Amino acid sequence: MLASLGVDFQSEGSNAKKVRGAASISDAAEGDIAFCWYTGEKGVSYITRSKASVILCRNEMQGLVHPSADQLLIFTGNPRFAFVSVLNEMQGKERPIGISPRAVISKNAKIGKNCYIGDYAVMGDNCTVGDNTVIYDRVSLVQNCIVGRNCVIQSGVSMGSDGFAFERYETGELVKFPHRGYVRLGDNVEICANSSIARGSLSDTVIGDGTKLDALVHIAHNVIVGRNCQLTAGTVIGGSTTLGDTCWTGLNSTLKDNIRLGNNVIVASGASVIHDVPDGDIVAGVPAKSIKHKVNTDQLFLLAGQKEEEEKKKTSTAA
Repeated sequence: MLASLGVDFQSEGSNAKKVRGAASISDAAEGDIAFCWYTGEKGVSYITRSKASVILCRNEMQGLVHPSADQLLIFTGNPRFAFVSVLNEMQGKERPIGISPRAVISKNAKIGKNCYIGDYAVMGDNCTVGDNTVIYDRVSLVQNCIVGRNCVIQSGVSMGSDGFAFERYETGELVKFPHRGYVRLGDNVEICANSSIARGSLSDTVIGDGTKLDALVHIAHNVIVGRNCQLTAGTVIGGSTTLGDTCWTGLNSTLKDNIRLGNNVIVASGASVIHDVPDGDIVAGVPAKSIKHKVNTDQLFLLAGQKEEEEKKKTSTAA
């Protein structure tokens, strides 16, 4: 199966093992597939104690561990990725299809093929949902929302409301800035529960293809988020800020309005970013500053896809 999924690997043990389920390396039983990210003595300990029939291990573990009579060990560069690939293939890619009679849908809303719209979901004026998209219960697409194909929007998400923008009269009273823009989601975007995305004021709020938002993420008006980004829970992004492709933001991080993050940027948990961040940087703290020179772990680089770029730089320098 791994070969058909494009995963490079080497194996040791019986290739006749049948996999019936999946579990963590510690909880796995006979018939399960598991993965172990750890290397060295810690990796040896986890792998040798596991009862899993098939264990995906890192390449560095080859020669350090050997399968028992009832096991197959598979060595690969990223066992977690291989594990996810196998599980997705095992469970298939079926999604619910249909429109709940309890959903509230505007007459001018458009819904693509093979979509699901859950109980008490709302689709307001000028909203479009692409093919194979799943919108779960109590999602509100208030107005002016364009959702791409193969997206998943979990319960309680609100999109398309006005952003927070006001001007003051000389008397101190506030007057609201008009919001005429849209929210535009690319294809394969996933948004977890209770997140909010404001529509643009004069320009649009845009979320790029393949980007994933955790629960309780807030994205203000006119924000542009690139492709394949990961925004973890509690991330707050101020208005008119731009993120490049393949960025990662940590828990409860804050990005000030009107700043720009490059591609492959990592923002640490709890960081407060108030200045532009260049491509490939890692920032942490309040206010956030670069800490990339202190980081030497592959796991951190993998968060924003930097490992490949670093290897290219090393190869180029060696040449």
